[in-house]
Amino acid sequence: MKWVDEVPLAKHGAGRDLSRSAVLALLGSRGPTSRADIARELGLSPAAVSQIMRRLLEQRMVEEVAQAPSSGGRPGSLIGLVGEAGRALGVKVAADHLAIVNVRLDGQMLSSTTLAFDAMAPDALTKLAAELATHTHSDPGLPKLLGIGVAVPGVVPRPDKGTVDADVLQWRGLPVGRHLRGVLGLPVVVENDVNALAVAEVLYGHGREADDFLVLTIGRGIGMGIVADRSVYRGGKGGAGEFGHVPMDDEGPLCQCGRHGCLEAWLGEPALERIARERGVIGPRQGFAALVAAADRGDGHAAAIFADAGRLLGRAVAGAANMLDPVRIVISGEGVAHWIHWDAAFRAEFARRQVRGGDGIAVVVHTWDDSSWAQGAAALVLAAPFDLDGFGGEQANLVVARLHGSVESADGTVD
Repeated sequence: MKWVDEVPLAKHGAGRDLSRSAVLALLGSRGPTSRADIARELGLSPAAVSQIMRRLLEQRMVEEVAQAPSSGGRPGSLIGLVGEAGRALGVKVAADHLAIVNVRLDGQMLSSTTLAFDAMAPDALTKLAAELATHTHSDPGLPKLLGIGVAVPGVVPRPDKGTVDADVLQWRGLPVGRHLRGVLGLPVVVENDVNALAVAEVLYGHGREADDFLVLTIGRGIGMGIVADRSVYRGGKGGAGEFGHVPMDDEGPLCQCGRHGCLEAWLGEPALERIARERGVIGPRQGFAALVAAADRGDGHAAAIFADAGRLLGRAVAGAANMLDPVRIVISGEGVAHWIHWDAAFRAEFARRQVRGGDGIAVVVHTWDDSSWAQGAAALVLAAPFDLDGFGGEQANLVVARLHGSVESADGTVD
């Protein structure tokens, strides 16, 4: 058993320690749990658990609810989550739609909605604020709203500032965080969507069982979230994980970033659609769905396109794994709906290109729906109180203040 003797601080420039958040997530999914079981499940030392619990009890996010059975000696107390302590609003911004969720402190999703949105419109930011405003009003039936998390398909140098560069949205230096905070009067944390998804995996998903893992997303784009020592690695300016823009061939197809031959220009859904048209697998007016349907029907030419993509992806991911040494790779994103057509070729090439032949690296596929992106965005807010090195800045402080009921809400009333 690996025990962590101290509560780990954020490492590798990650800016966010998730150990206490992981405790909350465990309590949310398991119910009241003893300190000993928490230590065993999360690989923490008893001393670390005691330190975490002391802080969580002080913050009124957990409570002692019962006595655990004992085979001898003094029975231990069970710790339960104060699920009504707060909630977060999470929104995933895509080029043509928004996915919005309400998530409790324990990760339970209270509501989910998807609506049309034009990210390229001149007033896109104004409309985003107006839509979010409809979800921020006080409701006596819901926990206190702690803040808003925004996940975007682009680079965010600082989540607390929230300035966004996103090629796919045609956003350049857009002050998303500043604008939303000014309109809504709430803490707002903005992050790259894959990094947000990685936070959610640490708290509520496959990452609960691994300290070092990768989140690989496939769909219109290709992305990678890097988790090291249970912290999301962001890089010096927030651009880590731009896996889709790994250069593969200077003479390759044009990527949406303006360069030629990026991995995404070969493997993103628009790229596979283009290849299918060039090979005559789908008609000139048919889209990506027609390619998937052909592969589902057993069309060998359609299957070959996905197999080629799987091999190229496996080769690229093997290179990342050789450098980063993860114990697990979580495959996620809207593209997992047709992962069956990638899988065999990906796994074979991944194993062949691995220095250790892929031994010990588990590849797992995450069950997907569009709200998963938004749940990742909400997790940014729910993790904010545990930002130990100040990376979250004033936004993390404001989330803590709202958790303790010491600030005014967006409508001017005191929570």
